[in-house]
Amino acid sequence: MITLHKGRYQSRIAETPKDVAAAQALRHLAFHGFAGIDCDVFDAECVHMLIEEARTGRLVCCFRFLPLPCGTEIERSYSAQYYELSALAAYTGPMVEMGRFCIHPEVKDPDVLRIAWGAMTAYVDDNGVELLFGCASFAGTDSNDYLDAFAMLKARHLAPKRWLPRVKAPDVFRFAQRLRRKPDLKKAMLRMPPLLRTYLMMGGWVSDHAVVDAQMNTLHVFTGVEISAIPPARRRLLRAVAG
Repeated sequence: MITLHKGRYQSRIAETPKDVAAAQALRHLAFHGFAGIDCDVFDAECVHMLIEEARTGRLVCCFRFLPLPCGTEIERSYSAQYYELSALAAYTGPMVEMGRFCIHPEVKDPDVLRIAWGAMTAYVDDNGVELLFGCASFAGTDSNDYLDAFAMLKARHLAPKRWLPRVKAPDVFRFAQRLRRKPDLKKAMLRMPPLLRTYLMMGGWVSDHAVVDAQMNTLHVFTGVEISAIPPARRRLLRAVAG
């Protein structure tokens, strides 16, 4: 079923095991740089979104949603492996974890990211989601490559204290505690991953530490977006794409 059709691309929810396998293959290529299958126990519980070239059906982007009725089930999430999320157990509204976001490494068209966010917006609206959350990743595990980006996150985008994730993973970079520098905003935005940049433009917030994930060769921060707090202008833009 096609959920969104814009220009050269269309989005749809995976309907068959073959669809999910295609997403897992793209994820492995994007995350590891060579052919394989990226899969885990969460795939069976998730809704998988596919972004394809409308003319050829070529898969160019994918991500997955894990819907949760409220915060009491936060421990079921992928993120809960890495972050102590008991504060969010008090969240009363419907929530969705968005994860495994990737774009084919050969595809550079910015419209792919736009239709991905349009598809996300349509899903959030259709399901009455109040909190979108997940792990936003920086490539590599050397925090020195991203000091201005982390300093900017500390200065402007830390989670509200009532929702702040606590440390759980054995290897973390406590940027909010360790950094004393004033961020160079231009360098910070250049080093900010595109997905996280979009979360921040939507009013998103992050954990006060980054997890060092050697298996995925990434640093990642827990990220939350409260749908009601998205700036009105940004909400109109997203819904224009979704519509």
